[in-house]
Amino acid sequence: MLKAQELQGVYVPIVTPFDEDFEVDAASFYNQAYQLFQDDIHGLVVNGTTGESPTITQEELGILFATAQAAKEAANSQASLVIGSGTNDTRSTVKKTEAAGNLGADAALVVVPYYNKPSQQGIIAHFRQAASVGVPIILYEVPHRTGVTLELDTVRAILDIDGVIGMKDSTPNTQLVSELTRLGSKPVLCGEDTLLFDALRAGAKGVMSASANVETERFVAFYRHFLAGNMEESKSLYEGLLPLIRLLFTEPNPAPLKWLLEQQGVIASGALRLPLLSVTEGLQERLTAYI
Repeated sequence: MLKAQELQGVYVPIVTPFDEDFEVDAASFYNQAYQLFQDDIHGLVVNGTTGESPTITQEELGILFATAQAAKEAANSQASLVIGSGTNDTRSTVKKTEAAGNLGADAALVVVPYYNKPSQQGIIAHFRQAASVGVPIILYEVPHRTGVTLELDTVRAILDIDGVIGMKDSTPNTQLVSELTRLGSKPVLCGEDTLLFDALRAGAKGVMSASANVETERFVAFYRHFLAGNMEESKSLYEGLLPLIRLLFTEPNPAPLKWLLEQQGVIASGALRLPLLSVTEGLQERLTAYI
């Protein structure tokens, strides 16, 4: 089980490869996970949004997690394994979080309930129920996907819940992490890839970056230089990654990532399940520089 003081470093929400029949491609998933572990990431997130979680069944999640565990063992990695379990239904979230614990996850990533726009108090109650399961919870705040923005007092109330060990912050600036750092809160991982360096400077303890599915070694090096106090080296590495990061979010995630990973030979196919579509030819041409 992951503890608050251990929530730091580079966490990668891994893609879920599918074959030409849109079934889970466990062999490609193993290859991708093994490579990420070999690149010394600090945590792997299975069934996050980048993993197309809305389309993944519980049976498929079991296969993916067992495959991730096997890849971690083969790579002799100490990385944490996190499962995305959040939905916009509290009972469903509780069941999925329980299932994550039964599979052996070190923590569960629970997104703020989306679409139905609950009140701030309703969101706090949602996380209180999720945390009651006994699996360490990472709060995931991503307003542009959920349709609701957490107030600072709400974030603090959720982080004060026993069993909530920290948060992934995907807000569009570093104001929240700055305030939480000033107040001495539990650790924050930055989930907004265009703000990773600034978020670390503002007090984030690490990053949870979809972009780090590719060029992973450079993301890890950027973080390690920052941790060592080598600010110029860290900033230079990050600025070198920014053009790629921006390209990867030009079209809906994870389509650009999966196309690039297929071209690099890491996964067999960049197929996505509807309603997501593959990248346009124009973006393919722009991404070829990174093959």
